[in-house]
Amino acid sequence: MIIDSHTHAWPRWPYQPPVPDDESRGKVEQLLHEMDLHIVDKAVLICARIERNPDNNDYAAECVKRYPDRLIQFADVDCAWTDTYHTDGAAERLKTAAETYNLKGYTHYLKGDDDCSWFFSDEGQRFFQTTAELGLIASIAMGSQHHKPLRKLAAQFPTVPFLCHHMAGARAGESAPYPQLEQVLASATVPNIYVKMSGFAYVSEVSWDYPYKDTHRVVRALYEHFGAARLCWGSDYPVVRNFMTYQHALEAFRTHCTFISEEDKSEILGGTLHRLLYE
Repeated sequence: MIIDSHTHAWPRWPYQPPVPDDESRGKVEQLLHEMDLHIVDKAVLICARIERNPDNNDYAAECVKRYPDRLIQFADVDCAWTDTYHTDGAAERLKTAAETYNLKGYTHYLKGDDDCSWFFSDEGQRFFQTTAELGLIASIAMGSQHHKPLRKLAAQFPTVPFLCHHMAGARAGESAPYPQLEQVLASATVPNIYVKMSGFAYVSEVSWDYPYKDTHRVVRALYEHFGAARLCWGSDYPVVRNFMTYQHALEAFRTHCTFISEEDKSEILGGTLHRLLYE
């Protein structure tokens, strides 16, 4: 089974510059078409209530209702672009979202300059205590600079899986001794921190340079430190179309990361996330 850990769907394309297929490029049927072509069984919809799509949580819920065997919703809860980002009432909003959308997880995008002190405030602690009580996965968009507070937070809430987006903020272009990557790898010491093997174009120095061989140093290090049991493949569809096709997003990992065993690739392509979602 293959489960795509990181996809999006919107009825209106949220990014600039404008596109000619504004009302179809981000529709969920485009995603399902690609999944069918490339034999991907399920996908997590990472909601993002960004430009022109303030109702993205509701849209994703409708998609899951129509295609319950193919899609899992992770709602946008107080992400960086929302008015409620790190404000009072976060735990209550999380509980409401979990009940409204029958969530298995949620996504929370951090601001790049956030020092993460909110994690340890009374409000932040209630938010993550609620995450633990509801048995939710916390899918976190973050940079390497956020890892030190994340490690402290994850240690406080050991039953919460923290799933970091797009190789957790590592970048192929940094110089030795690779301080960003070292911060990411240090998080492997905390057993409930997981990493998405997604965003090859973001990690690479050249966003169009498939198969992104310069990322393999990062991928190998993540694999060696976290192990297959804490890595999950993701496509970032449809945003990934800015750089490559859905098939390329799959094969950049499956075909070109030859240093990963076939058994472990199966885990990363679906086994790890299946356990997080269903066991």
